[in-house]
Amino acid sequence: MAELRQIAFYGKGGIGKSTTSQNTLAAMAHYYGQKIMIVGCDPKADSTRLILHEKAQDTILQLAADAGTVEDIELDEALKEGAGMFSRDTANGWITCTESGGPEPGVGCAGRGVITAINFLEEEGAYTDELDFVSYDVLGDVVCGGFAMPIREGKAQEIYIVMSGEMMAMYAANNISKGILKYANTGGVRLAGLICNARMTDREYDLSNALAKRLGTQMIHFVPRNNAVQHAELRRMTVVEFSPNNDQAKEYKELARKIIANDLKVIPTPLEMDDLEALLMEFGLDEEVDEENIGKSAEA
Repeated sequence: MAELRQIAFYGKGGIGKSTTSQNTLAAMAHYYGQKIMIVGCDPKADSTRLILHEKAQDTILQLAADAGTVEDIELDEALKEGAGMFSRDTANGWITCTESGGPEPGVGCAGRGVITAINFLEEEGAYTDELDFVSYDVLGDVVCGGFAMPIREGKAQEIYIVMSGEMMAMYAANNISKGILKYANTGGVRLAGLICNARMTDREYDLSNALAKRLGTQMIHFVPRNNAVQHAELRRMTVVEFSPNNDQAKEYKELARKIIANDLKVIPTPLEMDDLEALLMEFGLDEEVDEENIGKSAEA
């Protein structure tokens, strides 16, 4: 029996991390027969909606609040089976889903919800022998200890960073790499690759590939922009399920294949801020800029 692989998708807020992860995991289950548990570690609880065809899943923290304590809830309340082609009734792989949840905005620490949720899942036996993958979808950065838990305590051995050619996305990727480096020796965590979720910035492919090399890793896949993703999301579905013959579904299928076959897991070599900015300048200043009009109103 193959060893359970625990992976995590990290990336800054708004980069398309949850969309990318769900579409990729959908492809892993549907095309390659993988049996997967998704653990959503974002207080928005949007890490599983495309798999479940639901607006939002009841979170572990919400269930615990309703019941009184986390000890008062049952595993089958917190763990939901995927809908459609991701249920156990299909001939291919399947996906189960859970969300850690978080407090209301401005109240409490959402990171503590991640710690509570993962401890609950472990104690209740959610990590079964039938699983091929457990995937953590983790909010943006690693400053908060709760969100860093999959890295800090070795829950996820493989980290995939979703990024783009935009400065703050690359800054976050570099910062996450610093977190991986910090806990590489104690938790055994490794950087497994960058996933560029394209924003069509200047020389984005080359820039993302250059950053990957500087971090000592690979750009495991470049995901092009495609409106099929938006069309599928509006129906609370992955592209793999909504439009399987679309070119974008083929991109996620290829990314899924690469992750399953991936054996490149490294301790990253993060950049200093000056070096990161220099890298951005090197690839981002190709187009001519009318410097005389910088800062002027369009109506001037």
